[in-house]
Amino acid sequence: MPRDIPPRAWQRMLSGRRLDLLDPSPLDVEIDDIAHGLARVPRWNGQTRGAHIFSVAQHSLLVEEIAQAIKPDLADKWRLAILLHDAPEYVVSDIISPFKAVLGGEYKAVENRLMRAIHLRFGLPPELPEVHRKVMKRADQSAAYMEATQLAGFEHAEALKFFGRPVGIPANLDMTPWPAEIAAERFLARFGELRAF
Repeated sequence: MPRDIPPRAWQRMLSGRRLDLLDPSPLDVEIDDIAHGLARVPRWNGQTRGAHIFSVAQHSLLVEEIAQAIKPDLADKWRLAILLHDAPEYVVSDIISPFKAVLGGEYKAVENRLMRAIHLRFGLPPELPEVHRKVMKRADQSAAYMEATQLAGFEHAEALKFFGRPVGIPANLDMTPWPAEIAAERFLARFGELRAF
């Protein structure tokens, strides 16, 4: 590549969209691309038990379900935002927390720009209000605890230290990882139910 040509900073999606990572446009965000990508992105760098990866799409559905248990009167608009809480990972993948700490602020800046574009695309405010962000964070930590102990080989004491005591866990929780096609299909179906707000 000639030196005077800047490196490519966009990702071509299966929808045909070109999503600019430095200046993402809401017009280039498609839910089918998000569902497809998240269903193929592994949690825990793929270091989980099961015949399939435990995908970010499956994790997102679990977090949204736990958030509803934590705050039963949560409006569909905020449940949709919680379902999409890891949506930028369809482009930047699921970087584990220890590696995010090594990368520093630039990774977070890219992720935040993507999240704002995603929120705007689906009629959500650019930033999640603090009250709903707290619910999302608690649900995310509870989901991480369950994944860590049931899929990623963590001892309960170790998971408690990093994620806290889980709350809002469904009584019939099945942590069996789904095939990517099923994860994408279920993510899209839930998106459709919540998008009607």
